[in-house]
Amino acid sequence: MNVREFIKEHYKHFNAGVLADCSESLRDFLENNGRLMVTLAGAMSTAEIGRSLAPAIKSQKVHAICCTGANLEEDLFNLVAQSSYKKIRDWRSWTAEQDKELQEQGFNRITDIAIPEEEAIRVIEKPLLELWQDAEAAGDRRFPHEYLYDLLLHGNLEFDADPNNSWLLAAADANLPIFVPGWEDSTLGNIFASKVIDLTLASSDIVKGGLQAMLALSDWYREDDSPTGLLQVGGGIAGDFAICVVPMLRQDVMLDVPLWSWFAQISESRPSYGGYSGAPPNEKISWEKLAVDTPKFVIESDATIVLPLLLASLENET
Repeated sequence: MNVREFIKEHYKHFNAGVLADCSESLRDFLENNGRLMVTLAGAMSTAEIGRSLAPAIKSQKVHAICCTGANLEEDLFNLVAQSSYKKIRDWRSWTAEQDKELQEQGFNRITDIAIPEEEAIRVIEKPLLELWQDAEAAGDRRFPHEYLYDLLLHGNLEFDADPNNSWLLAAADANLPIFVPGWEDSTLGNIFASKVIDLTLASSDIVKGGLQAMLALSDWYREDDSPTGLLQVGGGIAGDFAICVVPMLRQDVMLDVPLWSWFAQISESRPSYGGYSGAPPNEKISWEKLAVDTPKFVIESDATIVLPLLLASLENET
């Protein structure tokens, strides 16, 4: 049986039951001319979510991405240096001393995987700096993802992983809209800031920031009459930035735009902690993000397990 049939057969109750209902609802939403934004928080790219997200982008199930700067760059790091990554097998018993040894070896750990500084980050830094310098000379300004699109499509990079598993490459091929709030706290954002500080670059103006991203997002939201849905993976700035475009347009610009037409979140956060990541959908009604009758789903589980199942269940049966 295919993934959709497997979910229907075995996922009946609790979080599994919500996943089954969410899958069928999302399929129906997309088949009725809905367009979907996916928001990515956490280390989803380093978890190789591109293996399931890239096919969804290629089959036009995903129409825009809002992600952290880390998710933007870490898909690219993996693409050029996967064989140099270090797998941490017993990470739950990992000690501070072992982490220090990793750092001395030039690795940066994310739970059970360590990213190699030289083979991944510094390999991207050199050609990206050249793009930044070219933009400065030409008086050009672009969003962070647009520089990476240029690097992927025209930079003659040597891929160390299967390009079919890169969601960023799939997005570049499709020229998918990407919105990256808070890019400056990413590794490449830090490198960019360092080049301004040491005067390698004259100013920070060549990379558009969060305010420009919100303006671009407002244009994207209004450019199509199709109902627009939001699949929030994790929480944080990626989810909150994206969903806030609606109350901003309705309450501050005073435009009569529709509310989000479909919503689901995959998160392990609890509402009782008071954080945005755990806020249930009904809490978004008072903020004028969702309507009372908007289809809403909360799957309280590990997104690295749930999201591949959900995306795979959308594919046509064979």
